[in-house]
Amino acid sequence: MLNAATFADMALRGRPSSQAPAQTVDKITQGTVPGSGEDRENRLSGLGGLSGIAVGVGTGVVVSLARHAGLRLPCWLGGVVTGALAMTATDLPTARLGVSDPAGWSASDWVSDAVPHLMYGLATYGALHEGSG
Repeated sequence: MLNAATFADMALRGRPSSQAPAQTVDKITQGTVPGSGEDRENRLSGLGGLSGIAVGVGTGVVVSLARHAGLRLPCWLGGVVTGALAMTATDLPTARLGVSDPAGWSASDWVSDAVPHLMYGLATYGALHEGSG
């Protein structure tokens, strides 16, 4: 869902894909991703995309475990919290590694980041809510 919302935003606004996930992976791996030139860039791009999927799945698991443990938020609030958790899991490493500085983001930058995460959160929490009765 997060990828679908992000790609829809790119298509609607004509914006390029973010290089931040690939740059974050490069910093985390300390330059150990093999290859050079375009091959290496493609690997980093793929790993950046996979890291986003890992954040989405991991966030879903954490929220599911919290619901299983008895934390039952109203669907709308659970969706917002789930989206905020995924956004934090994405943006915090990016900021800590110096890939991006959210303090300097424009309103448009924040919307580009927040809307897909909110959509992901609402869809994920909604599915968990419906699945648990």
